[in-house]
Amino acid sequence: MDLLNAFVALSNFVLIPAIAYGSQLAIGALGVTLVYGILRFSNFAHGDTMAFGTMVTILATWGLQAMGVSLGPLPVALLAIPVGIAGCAALVLFTDRVVYRFYRGQKVVPVIFVIVSIGVMFIYNGVTRLVLGPDDQRFADGERFIISARDFRDLTGLEEGLALRTTQGLTVVTAIIVVVALFWFLNRTRTGKSMRAYSDNEDLALLSGIDPERVVRVTWLIVAALATIAGVLYGLDKSYKPFTYFQLLLPIFAAAIVGGLGSPLGAIAGGFVIAFSEVGITYAWKKVLEYTLPERFAPDGLVQLLSTDYKFAVSFVILVIVLLFRPTGLFRGKSV
Repeated sequence: MDLLNAFVALSNFVLIPAIAYGSQLAIGALGVTLVYGILRFSNFAHGDTMAFGTMVTILATWGLQAMGVSLGPLPVALLAIPVGIAGCAALVLFTDRVVYRFYRGQKVVPVIFVIVSIGVMFIYNGVTRLVLGPDDQRFADGERFIISARDFRDLTGLEEGLALRTTQGLTVVTAIIVVVALFWFLNRTRTGKSMRAYSDNEDLALLSGIDPERVVRVTWLIVAALATIAGVLYGLDKSYKPFTYFQLLLPIFAAAIVGGLGSPLGAIAGGFVIAFSEVGITYAWKKVLEYTLPERFAPDGLVQLLSTDYKFAVSFVILVIVLLFRPTGLFRGKSV
């Protein structure tokens, strides 16, 4: 019984939150890795791209809610995501047309693109703060739990209760659908194969008749969709705050680099590595150890390696270690 209680406590506070968070990071890291693999620069504006797409989705959600639209147990934001993707796509295509296209034509070194993307990041961040303000914005509705801790305890008779939030279940299901759709697109469609060819060898792709501008446009459209979906899922699961998405840039980049920057499969693996590391290191293990250890060995303290205030520091440390000892990542990235 104690082992079951320990597993339920571990699932409740580590496994389920880390899987949901890892799914959000994985989708975000896929956008970063596509930009790096195909457009060949690190897009530091990606976190605020997520914030902008989420902002448009929130505005559309509030409009639908004001009209009395409901999806029952599911959040209305699901209906608003296409609007958010469209708004985000318009923004990134406009930015590429006005900003990145000029530097692409000049064939500048990648570090110039990075510096430019930092400037774009601050502009995006200012726009989202101007429209929705700097405070938390909650837009989730529908059922809060798939199963609550009280219902689980009544059902099983265990001391510990397992709570599975609707947003957590929705995050995992959506992530699976998004990943399957993306891999199918990249591997089975003509456009996806063109993007992979352009990523592998730009000169050879151009000689083969591939339109580089079309590849760039499709890449930005996919990135806009991934950024909006990741941002909305994170906002539904936690809350929406522009500065939080700016902070998310670190774990998202860490996920992409740990997995192998430029490798979609690596981005997914890296997302879960970062998520489980952050959640595991900042979790207080006292309750789990009390169930699993004999009473005389039960800890007195919280057994928490780091406070949750420092969870982003975990991403930074992992990022530094990977860059020092395996800079190509787990899956040896740099190609889509």
